[in-house]
Amino acid sequence: MIDQQIGEKIKALRLENGLTQEELANRCELTKGFISQIERQLTSPSISTLTDILEVLGTTLGAFFSETVEDVFVFTPKDFYEKTDEHLKHTIRWIVPNAQKYEMEPIIIEIEPGGKSFEDAPHNGEEFGYVLAGEIVLHVGKRKYHVNAGETFYYRTNKTHVIENKGDCTTKILWVSTPPMF
Repeated sequence: MIDQQIGEKIKALRLENGLTQEELANRCELTKGFISQIERQLTSPSISTLTDILEVLGTTLGAFFSETVEDVFVFTPKDFYEKTDEHLKHTIRWIVPNAQKYEMEPIIIEIEPGGKSFEDAPHNGEEFGYVLAGEIVLHVGKRKYHVNAGETFYYRTNKTHVIENKGDCTTKILWVSTPPMF
């Protein structure tokens, strides 16, 4: 495969995953400009960088260069992608690679005491969460809800929403969004 095909194929995978160049760049700890240059065949990524990009896009070097496509149904921790936001005091773990191409996107989010998720503006969709550990305050519009470990939440995303950890221990939540938004 020549470099031109690599750039085109990365762009196709990025679009298939519903990611902007900036979102892909952030997840890979690269710049948007570098992703743009790769896609436009102005530069070639190193094998290490290409491996990182493909991991975020839910594939491997072997699969990327293979002509056959196989569906994967089981994912292990080595397939997960993780990103920590020091300012908001949370870590998001994408537990289904390439979930953006599906109708649901499950994540595990761990929020430190005093931390919160990103504040999400109203959009079309629904979100479900199961608090695995700790407790949270769920804000949907102007309303607040306390949700403890072992409890769930479910709401339409037509109002601003955010999750906060006002407790004194780290919370852990299985969170599913449809359509994929994380």
